[in-house]
Amino acid sequence: MKQIAIISGKGGTGKTIIAASFAALARSVCLVDCDVDAADLHLLLKPEVQERHEFRSGQTAVIDKDVCTQCGECIKVCRFDAICAAFEIDPISCEGCAVCSHICPAKAITMEENISGEWFVSQTKYGPFVHARLGIAEENSGKLVTKIKQVATERAEKEKCDCIIVDGPPGIGCPVIASMAGVDVAVIVTEPTLSGIHDMERVAGVAQHFSIPTKVVINKYDINQENSEAIVAICQKKNMEVVAHIPFSQKVVESMVHGVPVVEFCHDHVTQEIIALWKKLNS
Repeated sequence: MKQIAIISGKGGTGKTIIAASFAALARSVCLVDCDVDAADLHLLLKPEVQERHEFRSGQTAVIDKDVCTQCGECIKVCRFDAICAAFEIDPISCEGCAVCSHICPAKAITMEENISGEWFVSQTKYGPFVHARLGIAEENSGKLVTKIKQVATERAEKEKCDCIIVDGPPGIGCPVIASMAGVDVAVIVTEPTLSGIHDMERVAGVAQHFSIPTKVVINKYDINQENSEAIVAICQKKNMEVVAHIPFSQKVVESMVHGVPVVEFCHDHVTQEIIALWKKLNS
């Protein structure tokens, strides 16, 4: 079972558009949206949620007022000023270090696990889809990505899918690393802008550090031919194949407005290039 991760160094390069198009082109596929901080693949896949699960991560201190003697030891040791003079915990300031619970002579402080988000198993007309939503200002998105990737792999094996398409998050942080774990190929989607070039090099460095075969797609290549040529030159030096040059098209914007993968919405040069790209990745 092949795993293809679609990643980028920055947001807005077109990862989700390509991931949704691959879903429409594949015969037997399981999809997973690893951008748990700002998931949007569901907008194009229109999933029907079948399972909903809580994601728990991190801890917050809780003071039992009936046991607390108000000795003030917890306030002295809290480096985050999360405990006020009234001996109440500010859940936003609390980092869950648990020092206060260890220092409390009355054992009035306990650590409670946080509900940090939700993850879902859904069904689409293209196949099973695993996605998640991390809570506002919550941490451990890498841990959540690992969880939904594991679930997606199990679901793909159960339904005997030929391929797993991973719509990765932007950047180079831990959720990106988690989304690339175990994949057969990482497809970097970039754009011919200075920030696009810079961030492509950063995420390429991450993929190569973990010895993941990497290919590059230049989206909207025709908005700046000079920068597109620069991307090709950089890829040649890094031994990365540029597998597609996708032109700018207003039809892509229209397809997103209608909530339909572009390969189903129209049959222009963009669709032809994405179809050719899909065939290259599966040849």
